[in-house]
Amino acid sequence: MQYSVSKEYLGLSVEVIIDRPLGSKHPGYHYEYPVNYGYIAGTLSPDGEELDAYVLGVNKPLDRFSGICVAVIRRLDDRDDKLIVVPEGYTISEEAILAATHFQEKWFRSELVCEPTKIST
Repeated sequence: MQYSVSKEYLGLSVEVIIDRPLGSKHPGYHYEYPVNYGYIAGTLSPDGEELDAYVLGVNKPLDRFSGICVAVIRRLDDRDDKLIVVPEGYTISEEAILAATHFQEKWFRSELVCEPTKIST
Protein backbone atom coordinates (compact mmCIF):
# COMPACT_ATOMS: atom_id res chain seq x y z
CA MET A 1 0.00 0.00 0.00
CA GLN A 2 1.30 3.48 -0.84
CA TYR A 3 0.69 6.69 1.08
CA SER A 4 -2.23 8.71 -0.26
CA VAL A 5 -1.57 12.27 -1.35
CA SER A 6 -4.69 13.86 0.05
CA LYS A 7 -4.84 16.83 -2.35
CA GLU A 8 -5.17 14.38 -5.25
CA TYR A 9 -8.68 13.57 -4.00
CA LEU A 10 -9.99 17.11 -4.57
CA GLY A 11 -12.94 17.02 -6.94
CA LEU A 12 -13.14 13.21 -6.95
CA SER A 13 -15.98 10.96 -5.88
CA VAL A 14 -15.02 8.84 -2.87
CA GLU A 15 -16.71 6.32 -0.61
CA VAL A 16 -16.38 6.93 3.12
CA ILE A 17 -16.73 4.08 5.60
CA ILE A 18 -18.26 5.76 8.66
CA ASP A 19 -16.77 4.46 11.90
CA ARG A 20 -17.95 7.40 14.01
CA PRO A 21 -21.51 8.32 12.99
CA LEU A 22 -23.09 11.64 13.85
CA GLY A 23 -24.00 11.61 17.55
CA SER A 24 -21.51 8.91 18.55
CA LYS A 25 -18.88 9.39 21.24
CA HIS A 26 -15.12 9.35 20.65
CA PRO A 27 -13.81 6.13 22.22
CA GLY A 28 -10.89 7.77 24.02
CA TYR A 29 -11.89 11.37 24.67
CA HIS A 30 -15.68 10.93 25.01
CA TYR A 31 -16.72 14.02 23.05
CA GLU A 32 -19.67 13.72 20.67
CA TYR A 33 -19.30 13.76 16.90
CA PRO A 34 -21.56 16.48 15.44
CA VAL A 35 -20.86 15.13 11.91
CA ASN A 36 -20.28 11.73 10.33
CA TYR A 37 -16.59 10.78 10.36
CA GLY A 38 -14.80 7.88 8.78
CA TYR A 39 -12.10 6.76 6.37
CA ILE A 40 -11.40 5.86 2.76
CA ALA A 41 -10.79 2.09 2.53
CA GLY A 42 -7.63 0.98 0.76
CA THR A 43 -5.70 4.20 1.41
CA LEU A 44 -2.77 4.88 3.69
CA SER A 45 -1.97 8.26 5.16
CA PRO A 46 1.36 9.33 6.65
CA ASP A 47 0.11 8.45 10.17
CA GLY A 48 0.05 4.79 9.09
CA GLU A 49 -3.74 4.50 9.01
CA GLU A 50 -6.36 4.98 6.33
CA LEU A 51 -7.13 8.50 5.12
CA ASP A 52 -9.82 10.09 7.31
CA ALA A 53 -12.84 12.05 6.10
CA TYR A 54 -15.51 14.33 7.52
CA VAL A 55 -18.89 13.99 5.80
CA LEU A 56 -20.67 17.35 5.77
CA GLY A 57 -24.09 18.28 4.45
CA VAL A 58 -25.85 15.17 5.80
CA ASN A 59 -27.70 15.47 9.12
CA LYS A 60 -28.35 11.83 10.02
CA PRO A 61 -26.05 9.03 11.20
CA LEU A 62 -24.59 6.98 8.34
CA ASP A 63 -22.73 3.69 7.83
CA ARG A 64 -21.27 4.57 4.41
CA PHE A 65 -21.38 7.60 2.18
CA SER A 66 -20.43 8.31 -1.42
CA GLY A 67 -19.76 11.95 -2.21
CA ILE A 68 -17.34 14.50 -3.61
CA CYS A 69 -14.14 15.60 -1.88
CA VAL A 70 -14.32 19.41 -1.89
CA ALA A 71 -11.51 20.22 0.54
CA VAL A 72 -8.67 18.84 2.62
CA ILE A 73 -7.68 19.88 6.11
CA ARG A 74 -3.88 19.70 6.10
CA ARG A 75 -2.67 19.44 9.67
CA LEU A 76 0.62 21.28 10.02
CA ASP A 77 1.56 19.80 13.40
CA ASP A 78 0.33 16.25 12.86
CA ARG A 79 0.71 13.59 10.14
CA ASP A 80 -3.00 13.19 9.49
CA ASP A 81 -4.88 15.05 6.74
CA LYS A 82 -8.69 14.97 6.67
CA LEU A 83 -10.84 14.96 3.53
CA ILE A 84 -14.04 17.02 3.45
CA VAL A 85 -16.71 15.04 1.58
CA VAL A 86 -20.17 16.37 0.68
CA PRO A 87 -23.14 15.20 -1.41
CA GLU A 88 -22.74 15.73 -5.14
CA GLY A 89 -23.99 19.20 -6.10
CA TYR A 90 -23.74 20.48 -2.51
CA THR A 91 -21.99 23.82 -2.03
CA ILE A 92 -20.35 24.74 1.27
CA SER A 93 -18.30 27.72 2.44
CA GLU A 94 -14.84 27.58 3.97
CA GLU A 95 -16.31 29.11 7.14
CA ALA A 96 -18.92 26.33 7.34
CA ILE A 97 -16.24 23.65 6.94
CA LEU A 98 -14.11 25.18 9.68
CA ALA A 99 -17.12 25.56 12.00
CA ALA A 100 -18.31 21.96 11.44
CA THR A 101 -14.87 20.44 12.09
CA HIS A 102 -13.79 22.75 14.93
CA PHE A 103 -14.87 20.24 17.61
CA GLN A 104 -11.81 18.14 16.72
CA GLU A 105 -9.56 20.38 14.65
CA LYS A 106 -9.30 23.02 17.39
CA TRP A 107 -6.43 21.00 18.86
CA PHE A 108 -4.27 21.28 15.71
CA ARG A 109 -2.66 23.93 13.49
CA SER A 110 -3.95 23.40 9.99
CA GLU A 111 -4.74 24.87 6.60
CA LEU A 112 -7.76 24.31 4.41
CA VAL A 113 -7.08 23.34 0.79
CA CYS A 114 -10.24 23.68 -1.31
CA GLU A 115 -11.72 22.64 -4.63
CA PRO A 116 -12.57 26.15 -5.90
CA THR A 117 -15.64 25.15 -7.91
CA LYS A 118 -17.28 23.45 -4.91
CA ILE A 119 -16.69 26.07 -2.23
CA SER A 120 -18.84 29.18 -1.94
CA THR A 121 -17.29 32.48 -0.92
